[in-house]
Amino acid sequence: MLIIEPMNPLAPGPHALLTQSHAMMQELFEPEENYFLGFEALCAPEVHFVGAREGGEILGTGALVAMDGYGEVKSMFTANAARGRGVAAAILRALEDHARDAALPLLRLETADVLAGAVRLYERHGYKRCGIFGDYAPNDVSVYMEKTL
Repeated sequence: MLIIEPMNPLAPGPHALLTQSHAMMQELFEPEENYFLGFEALCAPEVHFVGAREGGEILGTGALVAMDGYGEVKSMFTANAARGRGVAAAILRALEDHARDAALPLLRLETADVLAGAVRLYERHGYKRCGIFGDYAPNDVSVYMEKTL
């Protein structure tokens, strides 16, 4: 049974997945095109970090950062062996539920067209492309999306 629950990003399972995610981003994108949050940033009070597990195996991660007037989805990553099993969708639903509980009216995120599976996931869940937001710098790879809750 898949369980989505708050986790410590510094714990071994989530840390290992985030390390894989960061390595993948560094392979795909130039340093100035990488916007992943570091481990310490994921421990900040305004960050709600969750993981998906079956038994003791961590299958995915995700985070919601409370911003001024919206929440930003970050650190979405699913282990290769767990892809296609609904892990990311379950994490996204949990983050959206947390945002509603926190009275955040809007969710935003940054991804890239090269991450086609991620773009499809967000589109299936009602996210629409939008303009650049926050502190992001214009580049040729980022895709910005949002969803009104």
